[in-house]
Amino acid sequence: MNAQITIAVDGMGGDNGPSVIIHGLELARIRHPDVRFVVFGINAELGPLLSGYPALASVSEVLPSPDVVKMDDKPAQALRRGRKTSMWMAIDSVRNNQADAVVSAGNTGALMAMSWFQLRTIPGIDRPAIAAIWPTSRSESVVLDVGANIGADEKQLVDFAIMGAEFARAVFSIPRPTVGLLNIGSEELKGNEHVKAAAKTLRDAKGLPMDFRGFVEGNDIGKGTVDVVVTDGFTGNIALKTAEGTARQIAGYLKEAFTRSLLSRIGYFFARGAMEVFRRKVDPSRANGGVFLGLNGLVVKSHGGTDAMGFASAVDLAVDMAKANVTDSIAIDVQHVVFGEANERAGTKNPDPATEGKSN
Repeated sequence: MNAQITIAVDGMGGDNGPSVIIHGLELARIRHPDVRFVVFGINAELGPLLSGYPALASVSEVLPSPDVVKMDDKPAQALRRGRKTSMWMAIDSVRNNQADAVVSAGNTGALMAMSWFQLRTIPGIDRPAIAAIWPTSRSESVVLDVGANIGADEKQLVDFAIMGAEFARAVFSIPRPTVGLLNIGSEELKGNEHVKAAAKTLRDAKGLPMDFRGFVEGNDIGKGTVDVVVTDGFTGNIALKTAEGTARQIAGYLKEAFTRSLLSRIGYFFARGAMEVFRRKVDPSRANGGVFLGLNGLVVKSHGGTDAMGFASAVDLAVDMAKANVTDSIAIDVQHVVFGEANERAGTKNPDPATEGKSN
């Protein structure tokens, strides 16, 4: 990887248009003055916006794309006509090693389909997963999968655990993240066969840079019991949407309570400092960005309706992961699990992943 990080940006994705993306890149530039940006999109729209930020323009390049993936396009449609879109071209720059990561606020299904088609999965990984940063009582945790896969078997759950641990190490700077499998109870006998088998594999694995803590329950996510919570995409997505909806519901209740009467408004005046802390804690823009893990390249999905601060947070994730070489670290750990037990029985060293055991 080059000393200077290059981030490819889908300049046309999202609900709020390129103006939010360019403003977000300006905020990200201030945080990461050593990073370069390549923005793909319609030059007639991006050029004038970029000229309003001279410092950003000096570290950015706009590469024109004649087409755009719409937010309501189906993944199959996007794949068929996608090669001239800003999203495709941004991902392609990562595939060709012209950029270290891609960030898009565009259509999630299209982004996953295009990323999987172009980048393929790391050797030994069956399916990619979407990882999200989750605010907790303790700090923040990583939860995956939150929507890339409806189900997951034993091997895929083990893969998710490895990928989530690498993500936590890169973003939270935790040398040995704690990992838990989401289950209906913490007892070893509970759960379906896939979850129990994955737990046994993770307990028996030697040398992985993680601290596997067994099963965790739904209430452990918000507590921050572990650094990484592993589950299938069906369960993870429901949990994520439930948590987001509950946060909005509580915020609505508080707003209603503080505006109900003159006394409650006076109370808000004295409590506004605490309310601001609460608002920042549940603000989705602080942890904006779902990361597609398991691909031969780094892809960060920003919320489509995000603001400039949120998009800058998604860029933060991309930069942190690129600097930490997350993709290479995942590949090494996966090879350890795939070959470790067999090699121990044979008394040999791990085979070279460049020549053995490769599959997409």
